[in-house]
Amino acid sequence: MKKFLFPLFTIVSFLSFSQETPENNENSSTTYKRDIAKNELSIGALNLVAFGALDVAYERIITPNSSWALEAFVLALDRENEDLDDAFNKDFSLTGKYKYFFGDRSTWGFYVNGLAMISSGKYKVTTESFVNDNFFYRTEEKDYTDFALGFGLGGKFVSKQGFFLDLSTGIGRNLFSNDSPVVVGQFNANLGFRF
Repeated sequence: MKKFLFPLFTIVSFLSFSQETPENNENSSTTYKRDIAKNELSIGALNLVAFGALDVAYERIITPNSSWALEAFVLALDRENEDLDDAFNKDFSLTGKYKYFFGDRSTWGFYVNGLAMISSGKYKVTTESFVNDNFFYRTEEKDYTDFALGFGLGGKFVSKQGFFLDLSTGIGRNLFSNDSPVVVGQFNANLGFRF
C-alpha cells in the first residue's frame, strides 16, 4: 500500500504545483513593483521647466489607500519676472500632506488630501489712508512667513515598473500674518519613481 500511495502523492503534488503557475491559473496575478513598494521620490517637472522652481517630494505609503508626503519648494530664479510674481507669492515652502486614494490598486488613481504648509517670501501689501477728503493708496513689498491649512485633490498614475505621474491641485488659508497672502495655492505635475 505504501508503494502505491507515495507515487500517487507525488503525482498529485506535481499536478497541483503545475496548476499554480501564472500561465495556467486564471485566478493568480502577477505582482509588480508598484504594488509592493512603499517609498516614492518625485520632482515637480512643470514648476522646474516653466518657472525654474525646484519642487521635490517624498511620499510614504501607509496602507493601500493612504499615504503621507513631504514636499519642499524653492524658487531658484530672481523675482524680476512679473510672471513669477503672478504665479508664486512664496520663495520657499515646506508642505505635509495626507492622501486618501479611491482606486483599487495600491495608492493609484484619484485622491483627496489634507495639507499643512509653512511658506515664506515677499508679498505686496496695499494700505489706504484718507487725508483731506482724498484716498491715498500705498503698495509696499513685505517679507512674510506663515502657516496654512487646506485641502486638495489629484490623480496618480503608476506604471508596472514604478514610474509615475502625479497631477494635483490644492488650496490653503494662511492663519497668522497680516503681511502674507490670505490664500495659498498649489498646482503640481510631478514625475517620480516608487521604490
